Amino acid sequence: MLKKLVLLSVLGAALGGCTTVGPDFKAPASAADTSYRHAASNNNAARLPAQWWTVFGDATLDQLEARALRDNPGVQAAAQRLLQAQAQLGVVRAGQVPNVSVGVGVSNSRTSSETSQGIALGHRSIEGNNFSVGASLSYELDLWGRVRRVVEASDAQALAAQNDRDGVLLMLSGQVASSYWQLRGLDAELAILRDALAARREAQDLVEARFRGGLTNELDVSRARIERANAEADLHEVQRQRNTVEHALATLVGASPSAPLLAGDAKAQLPQPPNIPVGLPASLVGQRPDLAASVAQIKSFNAQVGVAEGAFYPSLSLTSNFGFASEHLRDLASGGARQFSFGPLALSLPIFDGGRNKANLALSKARYEEAVANHQTRLLTALREVEDALSDVEQRQRQGEVQTQSQQAAARALLVAQARYQRGLSTYLDVTEAQRTSLAADRAASQIRTQRLLATVAVARALGGGWEQGEALATIAKAPQ
Repeated sequence: MLKKLVLLSVLGAALGGCTTVGPDFKAPASAADTSYRHAASNNNAARLPAQWWTVFGDATLDQLEARALRDNPGVQAAAQRLLQAQAQLGVVRAGQVPNVSVGVGVSNSRTSSETSQGIALGHRSIEGNNFSVGASLSYELDLWGRVRRVVEASDAQALAAQNDRDGVLLMLSGQVASSYWQLRGLDAELAILRDALAARREAQDLVEARFRGGLTNELDVSRARIERANAEADLHEVQRQRNTVEHALATLVGASPSAPLLAGDAKAQLPQPPNIPVGLPASLVGQRPDLAASVAQIKSFNAQVGVAEGAFYPSLSLTSNFGFASEHLRDLASGGARQFSFGPLALSLPIFDGGRNKANLALSKARYEEAVANHQTRLLTALREVEDALSDVEQRQRQGEVQTQSQQAAARALLVAQARYQRGLSTYLDVTEAQRTSLAADRAASQIRTQRLLATVAVARALGGGWEQGEALATIAKAPQ
């Protein structure tokens, strides 16, 4: 009997494989196979490594990225969402195979002697024990492929959840890199301000000595004190900004902001930004997890159109059971105690539903078209992010080259102003103006170097950071414990 049931299930599955309701999935169109507008002329089709931040060659950044991927609570939450999607896929896939259950029962019953049945038996009641053991089977024969479309939709949702998890990892790694270079940029600016403050103090001491010797006036002393106080105030402001960035960076790596994360570097030197291989816009869908997740969502909605179409077709389900039942436990395995039922083999065909199935189909198609339109929006946004980042890299480089000229000219002007003041050819006002100009030029040059590094991070992030599906989990596994 069980062999017959299994054979019938296999036959139903074979028949179901002959057709599948709904349209087959077709990937949406990608970007044009042209180069980026602001890409460097020596651009190539190479890809970033999976651990893209290693292109900066900074060991401290590598350690922070590893800590963030391992300890950040947002990463852990994204991993749990992925596990939920995978578990839901397992639940849906279970609908493709027969559901077999085994049951054992023991009961004691007594019928009334005053019922019609009891009266027919001469006012007798029936009582006794009942022992039973058996198996039951239920199975929906997927003749039209509706169940396969349900599984396909759930599988696409699980893939989208995986890509969303990878997107969280990419966003986190970009935030860690940006915060780190902001921190190091502020360290470099603090070093400039400390040198400026030391120079202002020396200048103040010099002016005060000249005042005591009758070589200058009190106005020059006040100006020297003002410049020293301004430099010290700027130092405290930049230190405040550094503390804020350090707190944010500690949160990203899953550490308490109350504990120091990175000590300040008194001789901080910002490196030259590395060259990022850009490739072509047409490859962007395969490089960014958010775009891959968007394609998976389209596939899920496409499969749901097939599920909605399947509601117009008949559904065929089979139930059966086989087992033994006996009043006495010792007779439970005897041939006479055997019982079974085959069926019903139920056929359900929708005739009139008030337009429910038609409305569900229209709803599914509209959701699919919305997903396609949303994907095109995400694709255009991704292309804009890449172009914005490439433009920033290009313009920041040019800005840095010009700012270097300004920095050199301001330094020379300061030397001239100091020499003229010491010889009595000008007032201290010329020195203070030259000091302000030189300090502003130095700080601007440092800030531009920081912005160039941040723009490079933005390029890597906009390109997907060397992402390839399935590699993000391996990145976490390799993180040091």
